[in-house]
Amino acid sequence: MEGVSYQRFPKIKIREVRDDFMKFELRETDASIANALRRVMIAEVPTIAIDLVEIEVNSSVLNDEFIAHRLGLIPLTSERAMAMRFSRDCDACDGDGQCEYCSVEFHLRAKCINDNTLDVTSKDLYSSDHTVVPVDFSDSSSGFENSENKGIIIVKLRRGQELILRAIARKGIELMESLTPDEKREFVESSPTPVFKFDENTNQVLIHDAEAYTYDEEVIKKAESMGKPGLVEIRAKEDSFIFTVESTGAIKASQLVLNAIDVLKQKLDAVRLSADTVEADEQFGELGAHMRGG
Repeated sequence: MEGVSYQRFPKIKIREVRDDFMKFELRETDASIANALRRVMIAEVPTIAIDLVEIEVNSSVLNDEFIAHRLGLIPLTSERAMAMRFSRDCDACDGDGQCEYCSVEFHLRAKCINDNTLDVTSKDLYSSDHTVVPVDFSDSSSGFENSENKGIIIVKLRRGQELILRAIARKGIELMESLTPDEKREFVESSPTPVFKFDENTNQVLIHDAEAYTYDEEVIKKAESMGKPGLVEIRAKEDSFIFTVESTGAIKASQLVLNAIDVLKQKLDAVRLSADTVEADEQFGELGAHMRGG
C-alpha cells in the first residue's frame, strides 16, 4: 500500500537455532521495535522456578537455607509458563500459590545407606506435573553430549545422612542480574576495546564508549591518508538487527522469542485500549465516562 511505512511489517530470518540458542535477523523495522523485543526477552518472559521449600529432614552438611537456594537456581522446563497463572492473581487458591493452576509441587527423598558418597541431584526431584521437570542437560541438542549426565548436584550425602523435602514451583519473571561482581569484571575484561566499565561502587556494568564497539574508523583514516577522503562511508543499518538469544534451558530459545512477541503484543493491546478510552472521553465527554462506568 502506498504511503504505509515498511517499519510496520518486520520480517525475521533465522540464522541458527538450537534448544538453548537462537540467532536471527530482524529486518525492515526500526530500533524501537528491536529494543522493545530485546527488553521483553531479557526481563518479561515468564518461567517456572522453585519458590518455596519445606525441608522435613536434613542431616547433610549443608544448612536448610543453602539447599533451598540451590533448588531455586535449578532451571525447570517452562513451556507451560505462559498458560499458568501468577500466584498473586490466582482466584482458585485465593493467592496462596499452591494449586494446580499456579504452582507445581516437587518431592525429594534421599538417604545414603552405604559407604559410597550419594550425589543428590535435580533428577531426584519428583514433579506433580510431567511437563514441568528439571531441565535435562544430557540432551545433545542443547549442546551437552554427555549421556551420563546425572543432573545438577544439590547435596552430597554420606552414610546415614538423609534429605526429605517438599518444594513448590511458581510462575515468575527472571531478571538477568544473577552475575557475581567477579563474573561482571570478567565480562568487562573480555572486550578487546573499552566498550564497558565496571562500577566498583554500584557493582554495575556501564557503557563506557559505545563507538568503540559500534564503529571502526581505521578504514576512514586509511582513505584520508591515501588522499581520498569520502572514499568509504560507515554507518549503522537502521532497519536490520541481528539477535543472538541464549536461554538457561528452562524454555527453548525459539519459544522464548515467541513468548516475548506475545508479551509485547499484550502491551501494545493495552496501549491501544488506553488510546481508545482517551478518544472516547474526547468525543463524548462526561457521557462517555458514564457509559463506561455502567
